[in-house]
Amino acid sequence: MRVVRISCVGTRHLSPPSSASASAHSDVSASSAGLSNADAEDASCGGTGTPSLRIKKRLTCVCFYRKRAYERICSNLTPLQEERLKRLTKRMNNCFDASRPDHQDALRALWSATYPEKKLEALISDQWKDMGWQGRDPSTDFRGGGFISLENLLFFAKTFPTSFQRLLKKQGGKRAAWEYPFAVAGVNITFMIMQMLDLEASKPRTFIGSVFLQMLSENEWAFDLLYCVAFAVMDKQWLDRNATYMEFNDVLRCTRAQLERELMMDDVFRIEDMPSFSLLS
Repeated sequence: MRVVRISCVGTRHLSPPSSASASAHSDVSASSAGLSNADAEDASCGGTGTPSLRIKKRLTCVCFYRKRAYERICSNLTPLQEERLKRLTKRMNNCFDASRPDHQDALRALWSATYPEKKLEALISDQWKDMGWQGRDPSTDFRGGGFISLENLLFFAKTFPTSFQRLLKKQGGKRAAWEYPFAVAGVNITFMIMQMLDLEASKPRTFIGSVFLQMLSENEWAFDLLYCVAFAVMDKQWLDRNATYMEFNDVLRCTRAQLERELMMDDVFRIEDMPSFSLLS
């Protein structure tokens, strides 16, 4: 990717690829461009480095050269982007409420999609431990991810059932004696993606967030698709590192770094264009 000078913005600069960590919260650092973790994690996660974008304050858009065409990531959102961002933000801020019938129904739907031939005895049951929840009541595990983490799991189960079942049952590869709990890992992945995209503001505050908004305008389910990719990447990282339960946070950091690298690739315009999308089936 090569940043170019055109009339819609002021000076911008693309530094050479580097594995050095950018300074946190700097106005002109790679972190303010949405690359705060990718560079920092490259050395430990086997990456080759992500180009660091340095952008001056108060620019209305970032223009870069991609596939022989000028593309713009603008801070002034289109009406469609505003609508979809507002809808996604509302989903992200929706806490799980065990007393709500629709949330209870979503839990039952997740069970049915996961174990179609096994009846759920009750919403509070030891059966949930089989899916990788920490206790008998899965509602206690949603604090970090909220209701959207349940929606993500359900989307994964329905959209990519083969991959979902493979990861649930820990099929393929050499597995650790102490594996990650599937469902709780899914909640953590949702929370990781929300942190990475940083979409809580009315306009994106990071370059990665801006790139994602372009994808969201193409597909309203971009967040859910990215979640599925992230889960598959996390499991592959887990196997590649021969990880155990105590290394889960390290694996999650490496997963985030890989997602950031792929989202910044020149030929990635949709979630489906990400190289790791091929892990899903």
